[in-house]
Amino acid sequence: MANQPNILDVDWSAIPAPADDGGAAHLPGSAIPPVALAATGGGDVALAALTGRTVVFAYPRTGEPGKIAPVDDWDMIPGARGCTPQACSFRDLFAELKAAGADAVFGLSTQSTAYQSEMVERLHLPFPVLSDEALELTRALNLPTMQVAGMTLLKRMALIIDDGRIIHVFYPVFPPDRNAGDVLEWLRANPR
Repeated sequence: MANQPNILDVDWSAIPAPADDGGAAHLPGSAIPPVALAATGGGDVALAALTGRTVVFAYPRTGEPGKIAPVDDWDMIPGARGCTPQACSFRDLFAELKAAGADAVFGLSTQSTAYQSEMVERLHLPFPVLSDEALELTRALNLPTMQVAGMTLLKRMALIIDDGRIIHVFYPVFPPDRNAGDVLEWLRANPR
């Protein structure tokens, strides 16, 4: 396995874009199931119980600088590369997302809370990241996933949830670092 190149310096033209496989077509209009997910910073979050407008961006897995990728050809798996740039884009636009009507913003992956907590601290994320390590939410909503090195990973997407119901889905997401900007544009065009 090779070392990860610079996590934020990516030539997106050299990375294969994910195709729309229809894996999220069933999600708009779906009610969030009453699943409590562990959140970085402590406690659990039940997205179904949240009132107002919630933004959840899902990603396969974040890497750590200088650590090896889970497989040699990680960057060539469509939609795999770019979790850290996606998270950083939501960090950088967090105040604007809130001003545009997002009552809450969360990241979501199938990684453990301990792993996610390292990333939240390292990247100075102003929002919690939720762990669906047991795949409860993933299975209940039939979220699109990929299998890599024996791991079930979420495909990259963003969900807009109003009072526990998904009203809009961004899928597929590419390039990942533009996801937060696309969500912000949508929020501004679709106030509650």
